[in-house]
Amino acid sequence: MAETNRYSQIIEKLFHSRFRPGAIEVPFERDDLVRVAKRLGIGLPKNLGDIIYSFRYRTTLPESIRAKAPQGKEWIIRPAGSAKYCFVAIAKAIIQPNIMMAQTKVPDATPGVIAMYALSDEQALLAKLRYNRLIDIFTGVACYSLQNHLRTTVPQLGQIETDEIYIGVDKKGVHYVFPVQAKGGNDRLSVVQIEQDMAMCASKFQHLICRSIGAQFMEGDLIALFEFEQSKEGVAIVSEKHYRLVPGEEVTEADLKSYRERKH
Repeated sequence: MAETNRYSQIIEKLFHSRFRPGAIEVPFERDDLVRVAKRLGIGLPKNLGDIIYSFRYRTTLPESIRAKAPQGKEWIIRPAGSAKYCFVAIAKAIIQPNIMMAQTKVPDATPGVIAMYALSDEQALLAKLRYNRLIDIFTGVACYSLQNHLRTTVPQLGQIETDEIYIGVDKKGVHYVFPVQAKGGNDRLSVVQIEQDMAMCASKFQHLICRSIGAQFMEGDLIALFEFEQSKEGVAIVSEKHYRLVPGEEVTEADLKSYRERKH
């Protein structure tokens, strides 16, 4: 709680020092965090980027900032180059699973020793996606993990990180790139990450079809998967499915019959 309050004071002071009435973009730089913290007499974390990360994916921005967003919009923090950022007002920032979505049981093929030694929710989720071929199942394409935790530089954005990259091939021989963002615990998927992944694919995998994927642990071994596309209004959800990993014997004949009868 103390850390959250410290971060909130810094980001709040920074925003209001640069905001002008009617603005839908409020640019700032990493060094501004240092100047504001000194002015407030607040100690900074060793990793300055954790302040930005916290308000992107873990917690909401302070109410005094949210109140300045135009009606029907909310603020996100986008990268704007090396050590540069920008508050931007958009229609929707946080992606949340639809609790009304039907579930599909999948026999859990995660090796027990991997489940034992996963060091974080995110790492555990990425492992479960990989060992259970959930990206293949979700997309209908044969997928192969190329690299996880890819850090690279993208023009106009600066350095970004993608949790995992899959390369896919369909029955016609078409090649795809699937950037995956995975969130567990209290972390949340955000359009900022999806936008970054799409920009990364456009820069690094120009000849492949980009299909951006988000994965979210819900509860237990229930995993929500999303596919996104870029629309005129911004990032949009194309598809959402929920998969529950279970022991093989828990997938019943009744389950299989219901899956055959599903229209989608």
